[in-house]
Amino acid sequence: MNEDTTGVDDRSEQPASAYSWYVLGVLVVVYILNFIDRQILSILAVDIKRDLSLTDGQLGFLGGAAFAVFYALFGVPLGRLADRWHRVRLLSIGLVLWSTMTALSGFARNYLTLSLARMGVGVGEATASPTAYSLISDYFPSRQRATALAIYSSGLYLGGGVSLLIGAKISKVWDAAYPSGGMGGLVGWQAAFLAVGLPGLLLAVWVASMREPVRQPVLAAGARHPLADFLVDLSMLLPPFTVWHALRRGPMAALVNLSMAAAMIGLALVMIRLTGNLPQWSAMAFGYYAVFSWAATLRRHDPATFTLIWGTPAFICTALGYGLVSLGAYALAFWSAPYAETVLKLPKDELAFVLGGSGALSGFLGVILGGRMSDWLRGRDPAGRILVVMFGILAPVIPIWVGFTTEVPALFYAMNFLAGLFAATALGAAAATTQDLVLPRMRGTATASFFLATTLVGLALGPYMVGQISELSGSMRVGVLSLIGVAPISLALLIYAYRTLPQAEATMELRARAAMGA
Repeated sequence: MNEDTTGVDDRSEQPASAYSWYVLGVLVVVYILNFIDRQILSILAVDIKRDLSLTDGQLGFLGGAAFAVFYALFGVPLGRLADRWHRVRLLSIGLVLWSTMTALSGFARNYLTLSLARMGVGVGEATASPTAYSLISDYFPSRQRATALAIYSSGLYLGGGVSLLIGAKISKVWDAAYPSGGMGGLVGWQAAFLAVGLPGLLLAVWVASMREPVRQPVLAAGARHPLADFLVDLSMLLPPFTVWHALRRGPMAALVNLSMAAAMIGLALVMIRLTGNLPQWSAMAFGYYAVFSWAATLRRHDPATFTLIWGTPAFICTALGYGLVSLGAYALAFWSAPYAETVLKLPKDELAFVLGGSGALSGFLGVILGGRMSDWLRGRDPAGRILVVMFGILAPVIPIWVGFTTEVPALFYAMNFLAGLFAATALGAAAATTQDLVLPRMRGTATASFFLATTLVGLALGPYMVGQISELSGSMRVGVLSLIGVAPISLALLIYAYRTLPQAEATMELRARAAMGA
């Protein structure tokens, strides 16, 4: 293999240019739309539940695993593709796909069709962050990277907040104008999906105009085209191709792979029997088995990348520790509006305005302040950014407890703001840490691996966990408060990451070379 396994970041001392900040601005706009399309389901949840006769557990699946599993799994080969192919082109294609699937959500007539549309949104959106993280890491020097990634990540909170405002307004106006349904019988929540999906097709044209930064070629003479490699990488995740890849590594590898498949099927059957939720646990079992299969195959095809990601405890503990932060954040983002509408009996218009506005502001402030603080701490302590991630899991505990036990709307809103603000500080710090632990050519794959934790742990489990516990306990309040239980687990993982990170970063080139020579 003639790839550069150690590629030094030759931009590390160059200041970010004006064009770099322009690209960052475009990427923020894309991420805002990304989260509008993803989170609009929250403010529409009560109406969708009524019209499609859904349970809280089914709503949790639509808001979590239906999107998250496909987002995470396609993010892996798409992250690898971002390391090898034209990232701007890839992002443009993905934007067209997820916008189209969001619009098609507006034609959903039942649980199945809405689930399929949400899966399609997940596949399209999987192109966004691997390409954006890789582009930002090329356009910005290391000392500014956490700040730049934090600014990009602010689109998450701006989009999430705006989605509540847009969804509530469009739904209300449409239903007022067409009480019996408009064109084709479409009701307000369906019109909202159409209204936020279609503009993405125009935004894709703007994205396509950006310049692709020059980087060192990673293809050897006679190597496959990156798109062919993408299909190979995708086959590493999809049965029965997963078994074929395992067989190529030998009978023992195939036995291990089949044993993992059997274990995941068994776990899924147990959880389905306990909860009665077939789609949730089928998707989760498929997702975890696919990730295992991909990682095992990556170990053979790209041992250096495997070593610096899956073979580095500091990387894994940072990703999982932040994944539990995101579990709480995603669950709160999805369930705060339905909780306040059903438990506190607050009007949808007020919720959209207050929760949407405060969510956008708290997330924006938190992620920017957290990014700046993590860069400052990084300059004084190689593992300093981990301290910000720890803050992000511990600080929201009291606001969550107070906010979801009070009957006073003003206090609920204030605590929701603080919980969002504190949790948001962790994102830029965690993302930059995972980028620091890999070589430049591995950044897209590292991003995809980081998002496996935030999606398969955070997004796939968070909204569902609250919905399922709410269903079992008969109390949505109990469901939300259960989120506090993940804090000790996250803290333990992050303490381990803090202790091992300096050594892992200092030895990454040496370990990459050793892996390639093994």
